[in-house]
Amino acid sequence: MKDKIVLFDLDGTLIDSTQAVYEGICKACESLNHPTPSYEKVSLQIGHTLEDMFKTFNVESPKIPEFIAIYREHYGKICIPKTHLLNNAQQAIIEAHSFAHLGVVTTKTGKYSKIILEHLKVLEYFTCVIGREDVKEAKPSAEPILLALKSMPKDITKDHIYMIGDTPLDIQAANNANIQSIGVLSGYASLELLQSYTNHIVKDSLEAVRKIQTL
Repeated sequence: MKDKIVLFDLDGTLIDSTQAVYEGICKACESLNHPTPSYEKVSLQIGHTLEDMFKTFNVESPKIPEFIAIYREHYGKICIPKTHLLNNAQQAIIEAHSFAHLGVVTTKTGKYSKIILEHLKVLEYFTCVIGREDVKEAKPSAEPILLALKSMPKDITKDHIYMIGDTPLDIQAANNANIQSIGVLSGYASLELLQSYTNHIVKDSLEAVRKIQTL
């Protein structure tokens, strides 16, 4: 019997789509004659919403929807060939599924998240995939996590519900939803940054899952 719920972030936690995200950002900026940010600068923003990413790249707010539309059109064409599972991610999903109900909570759109997870042959393990278009407020708001939990069994207490993620946004969202969290070092935040938000930090999603299984 499954007595836990495990929610995963996507980018930097289960998958690496950095190249696809970067190319999408470059395509939007080049198409609209805006300076293109560096690969490093884009990488540091992955996990935030596209709206916030383009703000960071100094795009004026009224123009952001146009940038996002171009980004998404290009991203949709390249996300499959330019995205792969991180090391140990598939094993983490399989092991977690043996004892927990699983969900994905991401700032990516649910549409592309599902397409990617299906291509990577792991979508079937997840009860729900909550993306940017499913909520009014993205992480660090609790809203995406609380929406995911609506699809889950109601008899599992919050001390047995976990969010695994690689950025402070994931940890803050878990805190705001009053559930447990584990930070992983497989993504876009440094150990020093994550340590500002949680003491529960492990190498990757597989180590996080095995830690949860023992709790």
